[in-house]
Amino acid sequence: MLALSGGVDSAVSAVLLQRAGYDVHALFMRNWDQDEDGYCTAAADLQDARRVCDDLGIPLHAVSFAAEYRDRVFQHFLDELAAGRTPNPDVACNREIKFGVCYEHALRLGADWFATGHYARMQGGRLLRGLDPGKDQTYFLHTVPGAMLARTLFPIGDLPKDEVRRLAHEHALPVHDKRDSTGICFIGERPFAEFLAHYLPAQPGPIETPEGRRLGTHRGLMYYTLGQRQGLEVGGVRGAAEKPWYVAKKDLHRNTLVVVQQHTHPLLLCNEFTTEAAHWIAGTAPTAEFRCTVKTRYRQADQACAIRVLPDGRCRVRTDVAQRAVTPGQSAVFYRGDECLGGAVIAGMPAMALEVESEQASGL
Repeated sequence: MLALSGGVDSAVSAVLLQRAGYDVHALFMRNWDQDEDGYCTAAADLQDARRVCDDLGIPLHAVSFAAEYRDRVFQHFLDELAAGRTPNPDVACNREIKFGVCYEHALRLGADWFATGHYARMQGGRLLRGLDPGKDQTYFLHTVPGAMLARTLFPIGDLPKDEVRRLAHEHALPVHDKRDSTGICFIGERPFAEFLAHYLPAQPGPIETPEGRRLGTHRGLMYYTLGQRQGLEVGGVRGAAEKPWYVAKKDLHRNTLVVVQQHTHPLLLCNEFTTEAAHWIAGTAPTAEFRCTVKTRYRQADQACAIRVLPDGRCRVRTDVAQRAVTPGQSAVFYRGDECLGGAVIAGMPAMALEVESEQASGL
Protein backbone atom coordinates (compact mmCIF):
# COMPACT_ATOMS: atom_id res chain seq x y z
CA MET A 1 0.00 0.00 0.00
CA LEU A 2 1.59 3.24 -1.20
CA ALA A 3 0.65 6.55 0.40
CA LEU A 4 -0.01 8.54 -2.78
CA SER A 5 -0.18 12.31 -2.32
CA GLY A 6 -0.75 13.41 -5.91
CA GLY A 7 2.83 14.68 -6.15
CA VAL A 8 5.76 13.55 -8.25
CA ASP A 9 7.69 11.76 -5.49
CA SER A 10 4.96 9.29 -4.58
CA ALA A 11 4.01 8.86 -8.27
CA VAL A 12 7.57 7.81 -9.16
CA SER A 13 7.55 5.57 -6.07
CA ALA A 14 4.56 3.77 -7.61
CA VAL A 15 6.50 3.20 -10.83
CA LEU A 16 9.53 1.84 -8.98
CA LEU A 17 7.41 -0.49 -6.84
CA GLN A 18 5.72 -1.89 -9.93
CA ARG A 19 9.10 -2.31 -11.61
CA ALA A 20 10.29 -4.27 -8.55
CA GLY A 21 7.37 -6.68 -8.92
CA TYR A 22 5.08 -5.57 -6.12
CA ASP A 23 1.31 -5.71 -6.39
CA VAL A 24 0.73 -2.01 -5.69
CA HIS A 25 -2.37 -0.34 -4.31
CA ALA A 26 -2.47 3.39 -3.57
CA LEU A 27 -4.03 5.16 -0.61
CA PHE A 28 -4.85 8.85 -0.83
CA MET A 29 -5.58 10.47 2.51
CA ARG A 30 -7.39 13.73 3.00
CA ASN A 31 -6.38 15.37 6.27
CA TRP A 32 -8.08 18.75 6.08
CA ASP A 33 -11.80 19.25 5.56
CA GLN A 34 -12.10 23.03 5.38
CA ASP A 35 -11.58 24.79 2.07
CA GLU A 36 -13.66 27.91 2.50
CA ASP A 37 -10.86 30.14 1.22
CA GLY A 38 -9.83 27.99 -1.72
CA TYR A 39 -6.30 27.45 -0.39
CA CYS A 40 -6.55 23.72 0.31
CA THR A 41 -5.27 21.66 -2.64
CA ALA A 42 -6.68 18.31 -1.51
CA ALA A 43 -9.35 18.12 -4.22
CA ALA A 44 -6.84 18.84 -7.00
CA ASP A 45 -4.31 16.46 -5.44
CA LEU A 46 -6.90 13.68 -5.40
CA GLN A 47 -7.55 14.21 -9.08
CA ASP A 48 -3.80 14.05 -9.80
CA ALA A 49 -3.53 10.85 -7.75
CA ARG A 50 -6.43 9.36 -9.67
CA ARG A 51 -4.80 10.21 -13.02
CA VAL A 52 -1.53 8.58 -11.93
CA CYS A 53 -3.35 5.42 -10.83
CA ASP A 54 -5.36 5.28 -14.06
CA ASP A 55 -2.17 5.54 -16.12
CA LEU A 56 -0.37 2.84 -14.09
CA GLY A 57 -3.35 0.54 -13.56
CA ILE A 58 -3.19 0.83 -9.79
CA PRO A 59 -6.29 0.57 -7.56
CA LEU A 60 -6.83 3.79 -5.58
CA HIS A 61 -8.30 3.92 -2.09
CA ALA A 62 -9.30 7.40 -0.86
CA VAL A 63 -10.00 7.99 2.81
CA SER A 64 -10.47 10.98 5.07
CA PHE A 65 -8.49 11.25 8.29
CA ALA A 66 -9.59 14.84 8.86
CA ALA A 67 -11.12 14.15 12.28
CA GLU A 68 -8.01 12.33 13.49
CA TYR A 69 -5.79 15.06 12.08
CA ARG A 70 -7.74 17.77 13.85
CA ASP A 71 -7.64 15.92 17.19
CA ARG A 72 -4.08 14.60 17.10
CA VAL A 73 -2.13 17.18 15.07
CA PHE A 74 -3.97 20.47 14.63
CA GLN A 75 -5.17 20.83 18.23
CA HIS A 76 -1.66 20.11 19.47
CA PHE A 77 -0.36 22.73 17.02
CA LEU A 78 -2.74 25.35 18.47
CA ASP A 79 -1.98 24.38 22.08
CA GLU A 80 1.76 24.69 21.50
CA LEU A 81 1.43 28.09 19.85
CA ALA A 82 -0.75 29.33 22.71
CA ALA A 83 1.96 28.16 25.13
CA GLY A 84 4.54 30.29 23.35
CA ARG A 85 6.29 27.44 21.56
CA THR A 86 6.86 26.79 17.85
CA PRO A 87 5.60 23.28 16.96
CA ASN A 88 6.42 21.25 13.86
CA PRO A 89 3.12 19.76 12.61
CA ASP A 90 4.87 17.76 9.87
CA VAL A 91 6.64 15.66 12.52
CA ALA A 92 3.34 15.11 14.34
CA CYS A 93 1.55 14.26 11.09
CA ASN A 94 4.01 11.50 10.24
CA ARG A 95 3.74 10.00 13.72
CA GLU A 96 -0.01 10.32 14.25
CA ILE A 97 -1.48 10.18 10.74
CA LYS A 98 0.76 8.77 8.01
CA PHE A 99 2.40 6.19 10.28
CA GLY A 100 -0.58 6.11 12.61
CA VAL A 101 -4.11 5.78 11.28
CA CYS A 102 -3.02 5.58 7.62
CA TYR A 103 -0.54 2.78 8.29
CA GLU A 104 -3.14 0.90 10.34
CA HIS A 105 -5.74 1.37 7.59
CA ALA A 106 -3.31 -0.07 5.02
CA LEU A 107 -2.80 -3.18 7.14
CA ARG A 108 -6.57 -3.61 7.55
CA LEU A 109 -6.86 -3.56 3.77
CA GLY A 110 -4.43 -6.48 3.63
CA ALA A 111 -1.13 -4.78 2.85
CA ASP A 112 2.09 -6.70 3.52
CA TRP A 113 4.18 -3.56 3.10
CA PHE A 114 3.59 0.16 3.56
CA ALA A 115 5.38 2.56 1.20
CA THR A 116 5.82 6.31 0.98
CA GLY A 117 7.57 8.87 -1.20
CA HIS A 118 9.91 10.08 1.53
CA TYR A 119 13.58 10.63 0.78
CA ALA A 120 14.84 8.13 3.37
CA ARG A 121 16.27 4.61 3.49
CA MET A 122 15.99 1.54 5.72
CA GLN A 123 18.93 -0.80 6.16
CA GLY A 124 19.15 -3.56 8.73
CA GLY A 125 16.44 -1.98 10.84
CA ARG A 126 18.22 1.39 10.81
CA LEU A 127 16.72 4.59 9.44
CA LEU A 128 19.24 6.21 7.08
CA ARG A 129 19.22 9.57 5.35
CA GLY A 130 18.08 9.76 1.74
CA LEU A 131 21.04 9.88 -0.63
CA ASP A 132 20.06 13.35 -1.87
CA PRO A 133 21.31 15.58 0.97
CA GLY A 134 19.10 18.44 -0.12
CA LYS A 135 15.92 16.33 0.07
CA ASP A 136 16.57 13.96 3.01
CA GLN A 137 13.40 13.71 5.15
CA THR A 138 14.51 11.58 8.08
CA TYR A 139 14.14 14.68 10.27
CA PHE A 140 10.36 14.31 9.90
CA LEU A 141 10.41 10.54 10.51
CA HIS A 142 12.37 10.42 13.76
CA THR A 143 9.30 9.72 15.94
CA VAL A 144 8.02 6.77 13.87
CA PRO A 145 8.36 3.44 15.75
CA GLY A 146 11.13 1.23 14.43
CA ALA A 147 8.72 -1.71 14.05
CA MET A 148 6.66 0.32 11.58
CA LEU A 149 9.71 1.49 9.68
CA ALA A 150 10.81 -2.15 9.33
CA ARG A 151 7.65 -2.79 7.28
CA THR A 152 8.02 0.39 5.22
CA LEU A 153 9.53 0.86 1.77
CA PHE A 154 11.08 4.14 0.60
CA PRO A 155 11.45 3.58 -3.16
CA ILE A 156 13.09 6.93 -3.98
CA GLY A 157 15.44 7.03 -1.00
CA ASP A 158 18.42 6.07 -3.17
CA LEU A 159 17.69 8.69 -5.83
CA PRO A 160 18.48 12.37 -6.26
CA LYS A 161 15.53 14.64 -6.98
CA ASP A 162 16.73 15.26 -10.54
CA GLU A 163 16.53 11.54 -11.26
CA VAL A 164 13.02 11.37 -9.79
CA ARG A 165 11.95 14.15 -12.15
CA ARG A 166 13.65 12.39 -15.08
CA LEU A 167 11.81 9.15 -14.33
CA ALA A 168 8.53 11.03 -14.12
CA HIS A 169 9.15 12.46 -17.60
CA GLU A 170 10.33 9.12 -18.95
CA HIS A 171 7.11 7.44 -17.83
CA ALA A 172 4.98 10.39 -18.94
CA LEU A 173 3.40 10.66 -15.51
CA PRO A 174 0.70 13.35 -15.48
CA VAL A 175 2.36 15.05 -12.50
CA HIS A 176 5.90 15.08 -13.97
CA ASP A 177 6.10 18.89 -13.88
CA LYS A 178 4.03 19.50 -10.74
CA ARG A 179 5.92 21.71 -8.31
CA ASP A 180 6.73 20.45 -4.84
CA SER A 181 4.44 21.48 -2.02
CA THR A 182 5.91 23.81 0.59
CA GLY A 183 4.86 25.10 4.00
CA ILE A 184 2.40 23.65 6.47
CA CYS A 185 -0.14 21.49 4.66
CA PHE A 186 -3.33 22.86 6.25
CA ILE A 187 -2.29 26.48 5.81
CA GLY A 188 -1.32 26.17 2.16
CA GLU A 189 -0.33 29.39 0.41
CA ARG A 190 -2.41 31.69 2.63
CA PRO A 191 -0.71 34.11 5.07
CA PHE A 192 0.04 32.40 8.38
CA ALA A 193 -1.34 35.19 10.59
CA GLU A 194 -4.55 35.37 8.54
CA PHE A 195 -5.14 31.65 9.00
CA LEU A 196 -4.23 31.58 12.68
CA ALA A 197 -6.55 34.46 13.56
CA HIS A 198 -9.52 32.13 12.93
CA TYR A 199 -8.44 29.91 15.83
CA LEU A 200 -6.35 31.97 18.27
CA PRO A 201 -7.61 35.50 19.01
CA ALA A 202 -5.02 38.22 18.61
CA GLN A 203 -3.46 39.39 21.88
CA PRO A 204 -1.41 42.52 21.13
CA GLY A 205 1.32 43.53 23.53
CA PRO A 206 4.56 45.50 23.75
CA ILE A 207 7.71 44.94 21.74
CA GLU A 208 10.70 45.80 23.93
CA THR A 209 14.47 45.73 24.01
CA PRO A 210 16.16 43.57 26.69
CA GLU A 211 16.58 46.77 28.70
CA GLY A 212 12.82 47.38 28.71
CA ARG A 213 12.59 50.14 26.11
CA ARG A 214 9.30 49.93 24.24
CA LEU A 215 9.64 49.93 20.47
CA GLY A 216 6.15 49.08 19.26
CA THR A 217 3.25 46.65 19.51
CA HIS A 218 3.12 43.02 18.43
CA ARG A 219 -0.02 41.29 17.12
CA GLY A 220 0.20 38.26 19.40
CA LEU A 221 3.13 36.15 20.57
CA MET A 222 1.86 33.12 18.65
CA TYR A 223 2.68 34.86 15.35
CA TYR A 224 6.42 34.99 16.09
CA THR A 225 9.30 32.58 16.58
CA LEU A 226 12.80 32.98 17.94
CA GLY A 227 15.27 34.46 15.48
CA GLN A 228 12.50 35.87 13.29
CA ARG A 229 13.34 39.04 11.39
CA GLN A 230 10.44 39.65 9.01
CA GLY A 231 7.10 41.09 10.08
CA LEU A 232 8.20 42.88 13.24
CA GLU A 233 7.31 46.34 11.89
CA VAL A 234 10.03 47.92 14.01
CA GLY A 235 12.32 50.42 12.35
CA GLY A 236 13.68 53.91 12.60
CA VAL A 237 14.05 53.74 16.37
CA ARG A 238 15.60 56.91 17.76
CA GLY A 239 19.04 56.24 19.19
CA ALA A 240 19.24 52.74 17.69
CA ALA A 241 21.43 51.62 14.81
CA GLU A 242 19.85 51.21 11.38
CA LYS A 243 20.02 47.43 11.60
CA PRO A 244 17.39 44.67 11.49
CA TRP A 245 15.63 43.54 14.67
CA TYR A 246 15.28 39.87 15.64
CA VAL A 247 12.97 38.08 18.07
CA ALA A 248 15.08 37.00 21.06
CA LYS A 249 12.43 36.07 23.64
CA LYS A 250 8.70 35.66 24.16
CA ASP A 251 7.69 36.67 27.68
CA LEU A 252 4.28 35.04 28.16
CA HIS A 253 3.74 36.39 31.66
CA ARG A 254 3.96 39.99 30.43
CA ASN A 255 2.76 39.24 26.87
CA THR A 256 5.95 40.93 25.68
CA LEU A 257 8.10 40.32 22.64
CA VAL A 258 11.80 41.01 23.29
CA VAL A 259 13.89 41.96 20.25
CA VAL A 260 17.57 42.60 19.63
CA GLN A 261 19.53 43.97 16.70
CA GLN A 262 22.60 41.78 16.39
CA HIS A 263 22.11 38.61 14.35
CA THR A 264 24.33 36.80 16.86
CA HIS A 265 23.25 38.64 20.00
CA PRO A 266 24.02 36.61 23.18
CA LEU A 267 20.27 36.24 23.85
CA LEU A 268 19.98 34.35 20.56
CA LEU A 269 22.86 31.97 21.26
CA CYS A 270 23.18 28.87 23.39
CA ASN A 271 25.17 25.65 23.43
CA GLU A 272 23.05 23.80 25.96
CA PHE A 273 19.38 22.86 26.05
CA THR A 274 17.12 20.12 27.34
CA THR A 275 14.46 18.15 25.53
CA GLU A 276 11.30 16.31 26.36
CA ALA A 277 11.51 12.50 26.53
CA ALA A 278 13.29 11.31 23.41
CA HIS A 279 12.14 8.71 20.90
CA TRP A 280 14.83 6.30 19.71
CA ILE A 281 14.42 4.38 16.45
CA ALA A 282 16.15 1.35 18.00
CA GLY A 283 13.88 1.51 21.06
CA THR A 284 16.57 2.73 23.46
CA ALA A 285 19.37 5.30 23.45
CA PRO A 286 22.82 4.10 22.34
CA THR A 287 24.18 4.73 25.86
CA ALA A 288 23.43 7.09 28.74
CA GLU A 289 26.08 9.51 27.45
CA PHE A 290 27.37 9.67 23.90
CA ARG A 291 28.48 11.99 21.12
CA CYS A 292 26.67 12.45 17.84
CA THR A 293 25.36 15.28 15.68
CA VAL A 294 22.09 17.15 16.02
CA LYS A 295 19.77 19.26 13.89
CA THR A 296 17.57 21.71 15.77
CA ARG A 297 15.69 22.61 12.58
CA TYR A 298 15.20 20.83 9.27
CA ARG A 299 17.52 22.77 6.98
CA GLN A 300 20.33 23.09 9.50
CA ALA A 301 23.71 21.47 8.89
CA ASP A 302 24.67 18.76 11.37
CA GLN A 303 26.08 20.13 14.61
CA ALA A 304 28.51 18.12 16.77
CA CYS A 305 27.16 17.57 20.27
CA ALA A 306 27.25 15.51 23.44
CA ILE A 307 24.06 13.89 24.76
CA ARG A 308 23.25 12.93 28.32
CA VAL A 309 20.06 10.88 28.65
CA LEU A 310 18.37 11.72 31.94
CA PRO A 311 16.59 9.06 34.07
CA ASP A 312 13.14 10.24 32.91
CA GLY A 313 14.07 9.95 29.22
CA ARG A 314 14.72 13.61 28.61
CA CYS A 315 18.02 14.64 27.07
CA ARG A 316 20.57 17.26 27.94
CA VAL A 317 22.25 18.42 24.74
CA ARG A 318 25.48 20.36 24.58
CA THR A 319 26.74 21.51 21.20
CA ASP A 320 30.40 22.12 20.46
CA VAL A 321 29.56 25.42 18.79
CA ALA A 322 26.97 27.87 20.10
CA GLN A 323 23.69 27.58 18.21
CA ARG A 324 21.42 30.42 17.15
CA ALA A 325 17.70 30.56 17.94
CA VAL A 326 17.24 27.11 19.44
CA THR A 327 13.45 27.12 19.63
CA PRO A 328 11.21 25.36 22.18
CA GLY A 329 8.62 23.20 20.42
CA GLN A 330 10.86 22.39 17.47
CA SER A 331 12.56 19.00 17.16
CA ALA A 332 16.17 18.16 17.95
CA VAL A 333 17.02 15.16 15.78
CA PHE A 334 20.14 13.07 16.45
CA TYR A 335 22.39 11.45 13.85
CA ARG A 336 25.44 9.22 13.77
CA GLY A 337 26.78 9.47 10.25
CA ASP A 338 23.90 8.65 7.91
CA GLU A 339 21.84 6.96 10.61
CA CYS A 340 18.98 8.82 12.26
CA LEU A 341 19.06 7.71 15.89
CA GLY A 342 15.87 9.48 16.96
CA GLY A 343 15.04 12.82 18.48
CA ALA A 344 12.96 14.86 20.87
CA VAL A 345 11.04 18.11 21.21
CA ILE A 346 13.15 20.99 22.50
CA ALA A 347 11.80 21.93 25.94
CA GLY A 348 11.74 25.24 27.77
CA MET A 349 14.20 28.01 27.12
CA PRO A 350 17.76 27.01 26.25
CA ALA A 351 20.34 27.68 28.93
CA MET A 352 22.95 30.33 28.30
CA ALA A 353 26.13 28.30 28.60
CA LEU A 354 28.81 29.45 26.21
CA GLU A 355 31.84 28.09 28.10
CA VAL A 356 32.16 25.18 25.68
CA GLU A 357 35.81 24.43 26.31
CA SER A 358 35.43 24.16 30.07
CA GLU A 359 32.40 21.90 29.68
CA GLN A 360 34.29 19.61 27.31
CA ALA A 361 37.19 19.51 29.74
CA SER A 362 34.82 18.15 32.40
CA GLY A 363 34.31 15.04 30.29
CA LEU A 364 30.91 15.46 28.61
